Amino acid sequence: MAKDFNQVIILGNLTRDPELRTTPSGQSVANFAVATNRSWNDASGERREEVEYCEVVAWGKLGELVSNYLSKGRRVLVVGRLQTRSWDGQDGTKKQRTEIIANDVTFVDRVGDTPGGGSSVSTRPAAIGEESQESTTTSKPNKSAAKKKAEDVVIEDLGDGEINLDDIPF
Repeated sequence: MAKDFNQVIILGNLTRDPELRTTPSGQSVANFAVATNRSWNDASGERREEVEYCEVVAWGKLGELVSNYLSKGRRVLVVGRLQTRSWDGQDGTKKQRTEIIANDVTFVDRVGDTPGGGSSVSTRPAAIGEESQESTTTSKPNKSAAKKKAEDVVIEDLGDGEINLDDIPF
């Protein structure tokens, strides 16, 4: 039997601040959108551009980190899988939405690259429903403090040790 593969990788800018909610079971979940741009030359040689808006969902610790350290305009690399969900709208019509369920979010821009500031951080959470092995060396900041102090965050890697943001070359 052949294996199936569902993986999405996008690089773009947040179109709004992440919204963090908690499910009735206590699970954190953040929703945000990423705009990706594409440009090409059409048949007449004219330069064309197109923007695609991708809805992203980040669960658990990853959702909390995204909510604390990202804001509108920040550049991110999201790795995840596509998932389509359906529901009946209040008007009785069938609704459908395709989202990226994030497995990894890398904060791409640096301090000073955007009005919100910040640094590059990569997170690799445990699978949804599992306890994450990540921890931060700072206490949970509020969003405004996070924007000012994101360069001080150190995320413990699931592998060989800590990642210091000063050691990241980009």
